[in-house]
Amino acid sequence: MPPLTSPPVAHTADLVVFGGTGDLSMRKLLPALFHSDRDGRLAPETRIIALSRGGLTDADFRGKVDAEVRDQVPADDLALWQRFLGRLHHLTVDVGGQDRTGWQALSRLLAGHESRDRVFYLASPPMTFGPFCRELELAGLVTPDSRVVLEKPLGRDLPSAQLINDEVGAIFDEQQIFRIDHYLGKETVQNLLVLRFANAFLEPVWNSLWIDHVQITVAETVGTPGRRGYYDHAGALRDMVQNHLLQLLTLTAMESPARNDREAIRDEKVKVLQSLRPIVGTEVGRFTVRGQYAQAGDLPGYLAEPGSTPPTEDSGRVETFTAIRAEIRNWRWAGVPFYLRTGKRMPHRRSEIVVQFKDVPHSIFPGGAPNRLVLRLQPEEGIELHIMAKEPGAGEIMLKPVPMSLSFGKTFTTRVPDAYERLLTDVLAGNPTLFMRRDEVEAAWRWIDPILDAWQASPDLPEPYPAGTAGPASAHELLGRSGRAWHEEEA
Repeated sequence: MPPLTSPPVAHTADLVVFGGTGDLSMRKLLPALFHSDRDGRLAPETRIIALSRGGLTDADFRGKVDAEVRDQVPADDLALWQRFLGRLHHLTVDVGGQDRTGWQALSRLLAGHESRDRVFYLASPPMTFGPFCRELELAGLVTPDSRVVLEKPLGRDLPSAQLINDEVGAIFDEQQIFRIDHYLGKETVQNLLVLRFANAFLEPVWNSLWIDHVQITVAETVGTPGRRGYYDHAGALRDMVQNHLLQLLTLTAMESPARNDREAIRDEKVKVLQSLRPIVGTEVGRFTVRGQYAQAGDLPGYLAEPGSTPPTEDSGRVETFTAIRAEIRNWRWAGVPFYLRTGKRMPHRRSEIVVQFKDVPHSIFPGGAPNRLVLRLQPEEGIELHIMAKEPGAGEIMLKPVPMSLSFGKTFTTRVPDAYERLLTDVLAGNPTLFMRRDEVEAAWRWIDPILDAWQASPDLPEPYPAGTAGPASAHELLGRSGRAWHEEEA
């Protein structure tokens, strides 16, 4: 198994994308595949086959991609862009219907290339995962070297996630299933593993003796214009916490794996999820916060977002913000709270992990503050270690927190790949290290479900917060009760 630091290798494959004309394909998958092609990570024979109901010819699809994606292509790469367009194909398929024409055309297109890896990327709603996989089996397209990629969200709760896993697992073996979370492809997430397990100075202090608490924040300035139909049935807890934030938590808290291979890292992540202290009953009200953004100035509230379906009774109950105080019950982390926070219409777009160390046991200088390690995933990926330093000047020693910064964009001259580039490269290479295993997904839902159930049973509505602010007052009280504050409030 090659390590995470292996140079890219060009892999020959047929990549079949269900929902190939959709928003995800146009915004993320196709641009990522072009950059992979430009950087030599796609073999010359690799084909990209989009499936949809659109009735497009190959030429129609290539024209659509050229019109919608070309603005992401540098001017000096246009020759490579034309080569990339030549890889693209389109077929119209009828899922679950009587018309087998599209499936027969796909069989003919793939015929004679059975020795190639086949990657079926399901860029579609989760309820289609099982039917798509059954169609592939019915058409005789699943080979021993096939893989299937499942986009989030994987279900709405534990039973629905188990049903999807059962349906897909009936067609594909577990080692063929790649459950994708694009946050795991971000450069800073990769560097979190390197920072922890390739540097000796951190391990002695990476525990409850030296760390006071950890904050994990994914904040977005955008709202949900045109997406309320989806968000009414998802909410921030399902949409962000169950996958993105819990994945970041596991990588922050996991034990060092015995080796860098496809299962050892995932084994340690599952142990963290299984060690999370359940939040049930009345504890849900004490340790969780849910909010919904309201109109503020020119910014609309959630119920008035333009281009969305009319609000329903469910709309008033959906959370666009949530904060949770989590605890991990093991020797390393006992007593250390992990604060998880995500929200729409926040003042700044920011994704970060903040590790707050305890204060020095005895300070001989006035005005000191605890050290803090900040791992920033977006908008600019990098790492900051905040240490105390003396301000220049004569007289009394005055302390000031000073960041020691590593900006990936400024430090490394090479282009930082998009998260989807990295993950698609791993799919083509058959490396599942950065993808979620079935037991990992289901362990996350087991922890999330009691919170969802308590919110559903409660007559209380989400706490309103003005659009463009840092969330409801209860989120600040969640930390304030123990004398703590969110990172930006102390900055």
